[in-house]
Amino acid sequence: MKKVITYGTYDLFHEGHYKLLKRAKELGDYLIVGVTTEHFDEARGKLNVVDPIMKRIENVKNTGLADMIIVEDHEGQKIEDIQKYNVDIFTVGSDWIGTFDYLNAFCKVVYLERTPNISSTMLRSSSFNITKVGLVGTGRIAERFVAEARYASGLIVTSAYNPDIESVNQFKKNCSEYEIDIYTDKYDEFLEKVDAVYIASTHETHYKYAKVALKKGKHVLCEKPLAFTKKESIELYNLAKNQGVVLMEAIKAAYCPGFQQLLNVVQSGKIGDIKDVEACFSRIATVESRERKDPKYGGAFLEYGGNALMPIIKILGQNYQSVTFDSLDNELGTDDYTKVQIRYKDAMATAKVGMAVKSEGQLIVAGTKGYVIAQSPWWLTEKFDVRYEDESIIEHYEPKFIGDGLRYEISEFIAKIHQLGENAYKLTAGESIAITDITEKFIKWRKIIY
Repeated sequence: MKKVITYGTYDLFHEGHYKLLKRAKELGDYLIVGVTTEHFDEARGKLNVVDPIMKRIENVKNTGLADMIIVEDHEGQKIEDIQKYNVDIFTVGSDWIGTFDYLNAFCKVVYLERTPNISSTMLRSSSFNITKVGLVGTGRIAERFVAEARYASGLIVTSAYNPDIESVNQFKKNCSEYEIDIYTDKYDEFLEKVDAVYIASTHETHYKYAKVALKKGKHVLCEKPLAFTKKESIELYNLAKNQGVVLMEAIKAAYCPGFQQLLNVVQSGKIGDIKDVEACFSRIATVESRERKDPKYGGAFLEYGGNALMPIIKILGQNYQSVTFDSLDNELGTDDYTKVQIRYKDAMATAKVGMAVKSEGQLIVAGTKGYVIAQSPWWLTEKFDVRYEDESIIEHYEPKFIGDGLRYEISEFIAKIHQLGENAYKLTAGESIAITDITEKFIKWRKIIY
């Protein structure tokens, strides 16, 4: 008798799960299905699991395909189960190609092609439908989004839009293992096929793409900057509210659990009244990159200003008194390095962003009793310290952090869509608009006309 084993979360059970189990069953005579616990899913980076494990087990049982159902709850269990149950074939979906090759030492490994558009038919009635997400833009960040999206329940990336053929071809090559429909024109037609969009196109197109999508009743997760003017940003948030859809600006640090814990420590009064916030975000981009060569739409501030401004606005608020800028430009007139000084009534802040200048990427929050320092890269907030006048007293925090941060942002977006997290406290519309307001001031200071 040939035994086959497979594992999965089986959350929000749908046609794709059924077909995968059916093909797994056809590989042998006896099918063992491992259903992962919510705790183990979280430990391995999968977020937003909706159905409790007993319901997920029941859904698998109801297919009639599983000869045995087991629970997976720890790392290394696959090898244990393969040996324990004398398994001949381990199988899993093709989006995990290569990940489980190490199991070839114990049995045959088979990767099964996934089912395209799995959300089209649900095997059970549910008010929680899988959200079909379309990508607007096909650059590096869009590729990362596709990879990270599989760690969040409740969505599937079904399509991508970009008029830039060269970028599309590269995307196809890098994401060939995913079934993603590509559109290079007819944005309206692309929108008809999705429930939500992730906008990762060039800066100057964000507002336009977001506005059209919102008008058509699509949820929008948009990379920063959301818009170039405060008026445009307000317009988009009002449009989203009127249409009854979600609009989120994709400043990923705001959604990471470590940064939320840092905020809680700061706001608890542990370091006293906050008097200064310093945030730095920098990298050295290639000389030929658009960010370095385009003085109008590129540069350090438009690329990273939102990242560095976010913790300042979150901690010190939206009601600042003044803001000033200073930049170091390259020979083309693009800002390679920019400092932003923000004055509040009783506090001050500095945001530093670099595109061709590298500095220590840390976040420091100074108070009247002590300070918080999040080491580089602070935007992942994998660790931070609370320090005091007495240098021997250091409180060290190492919050849980998985992946590169995108999955937390994606999970927050999907939770809002399904009203699992209606309170947008992690990054409010008002805070996003305040960041756009400073962006507009920077643009006016640079005398850039759009």
